[in-house]
Amino acid sequence: MLGTLAPQPTITTERFVLRPLRRSDAGLIRLYAADPRVARATQSLPHPLPPGAVEALIDRALSPERSTDVWAIDGATHGLDEVLGLISLERMDRDQSEIVYWVAPGLWGTGIASEAVRGLIEANPQGAKQIFAAVFQDNPGSARVLTNCGFDYLGDAEAYSVARGALVPTWTYALKTGR
Repeated sequence: MLGTLAPQPTITTERFVLRPLRRSDAGLIRLYAADPRVARATQSLPHPLPPGAVEALIDRALSPERSTDVWAIDGATHGLDEVLGLISLERMDRDQSEIVYWVAPGLWGTGIASEAVRGLIEANPQGAKQIFAAVFQDNPGSARVLTNCGFDYLGDAEAYSVARGALVPTWTYALKTGR
């Protein structure tokens, strides 16, 4: 669904805010996205990260005609970095969205991803009736985030990983929001 969209809301959680991206986020996003562990856990991040890739991501996120809303997980108000990771919702047909997230490796296992996913689900800024997610099967931590946030396992599939240059087995999840 393309067209001019309303600005993204800022969403407050206990330890951080989820806020729209800013051009000044490029340095921290580049630092974390260039880490092969982060890139290999995503479908879309290339590794090595080519020049301009982060700026292009920010340009897409700031476009009034975007199909995906992207938020920085910003911990600055609590003494953490301005970018701890990214979380996004892609608009799909039939009032559905797909959630995608990653956090900096130094924060893995700290509950940051779970708190971000919960915050986005509670706010449900796209008004989705159902939210989908897929994680690579060699990333059980991300699968736990989803199940801890109320997602139900739907089945196995495959998705292409740009960083790996290959199809990778995934687990697919869904959450009915009740809207």
